[in-house]
Amino acid sequence: MLKLLIVTTDRDKLFDFASALLRHEDVELAWADSGRQALDMVSRMPVDLVVTDENLGDMTGLKLALRLLSINPMVNCSAISSLSEEEFHEASEGLGLLAHHPPQPKGEDAEGLLTRLREIKNLMKQV
Repeated sequence: MLKLLIVTTDRDKLFDFASALLRHEDVELAWADSGRQALDMVSRMPVDLVVTDENLGDMTGLKLALRLLSINPMVNCSAISSLSEEEFHEASEGLGLLAHHPPQPKGEDAEGLLTRLREIKNLMKQV
């Protein structure tokens, strides 16, 4: 089972994205409404992937990704951002993010993300 956490203040804008994730029987989805809540959840339960929105009210998504590293450096993270690919790469360098999603990610973004996550999990099993 893949345990995913989506962190956003606007669940409606991620409906297509989340729906695509939930079509997979091996995906369990949880939600957090703020960076602080996400940090608390990740410290209490195992999570395979955190998907963070750009602005979480109490911090940015990239700030959350940085803080997640100190709690669990093995948790995978992807971020929604309006930055261009080049700007995003520069801003997120060193955070080890799995993916960069557009401000309104669609189902195909979720499918691509799951494929990458599964590839990483399979590589870890081989070690």
